[in-house]
Amino acid sequence: MRLETERLIIRPITLDDKNEIFEYRGDKETNKYQGWIPEKIDDVVTFIEKIAKQIDEPDTWFQLVIIEKQAQKIIGDLGLHFLDSENKQVEIGCTLDKAFHHRGYATESIKKVIDYLFMELNKHRIVTSIDPDNKNSIRLVEKIGFRKEAHFIESLFINGKWVDELIYALIEKDWEKPNPQ
Repeated sequence: MRLETERLIIRPITLDDKNEIFEYRGDKETNKYQGWIPEKIDDVVTFIEKIAKQIDEPDTWFQLVIIEKQAQKIIGDLGLHFLDSENKQVEIGCTLDKAFHHRGYATESIKKVIDYLFMELNKHRIVTSIDPDNKNSIRLVEKIGFRKEAHFIESLFINGKWVDELIYALIEKDWEKPNPQ
């Protein structure tokens, strides 16, 4: 699987990506809303080794990297959690290198992956979980078309403390299909 946009290549993660991923994922301040922040490169290797080797397997996580074409550099990653045994629902999460924030890369990559999930894998519903303090991610998913469905109080234990969680979702019938070219 390989997806492309005008500026990005999105492909499955490999062990060869470990150093570039560690560079941005290890930034504790930028990733303070993430449930996983690697302390050392071996943490990234363990992470990569644990993810599913094939996309669209129920009850697994599959990880993609986001590559900026011009620089040929990994600038982020997208996690896909295939949630249920009927295999119609997916959770999505995105992490982007802070040097590439506020340039539309997250929007561009997430939209491309959503197109793939709905049009190629025939998914019904995509959800995402966001810390209520993560205002940038909330704006991002609302702009893409996700709707807020729930606010759970102290439902996740992340980085040593209980935090709230917002659940946003997007249903296939509500997704605006790309224009054929």
